Amino acid sequence: MFGIPGKSPVTITDKAAAQIAKLMSKDGSKGLRIGVKKGGCAGMEYTMEYVTDVDPHDEVVEQDGARVMIAPMAQMFLFGTEIDYEISLLESGFKFKNPNVVDACGCGESIKFADGVAVK
Repeated sequence: MFGIPGKSPVTITDKAAAQIAKLMSKDGSKGLRIGVKKGGCAGMEYTMEYVTDVDPHDEVVEQDGARVMIAPMAQMFLFGTEIDYEISLLESGFKFKNPNVVDACGCGESIKFADGVAVK
């Protein structure tokens, strides 16, 4: 595990927690797993998937009926991130406010971390 013992690696806003809990109740999943992978024009992309089983290596964050699992490979990239859920006229979705990101593409779909940080 990365980060500070006893401190949650990510924070979840009330809106995001409500949306995650709503999604969990609809499909019966155990929660939402968040990770990162190579891809996109900036080099990296967030991944999100419903999960039916919690991986023992995942970092689990629970709040107000919502459960988020952070994939082991992503823990160091997501430490300090705030997960929010925003609704606008044109789109709605989860937004990541990640202090570890040094650049993002114009569409907001991909991100870049500091040089020297590799993802397999």
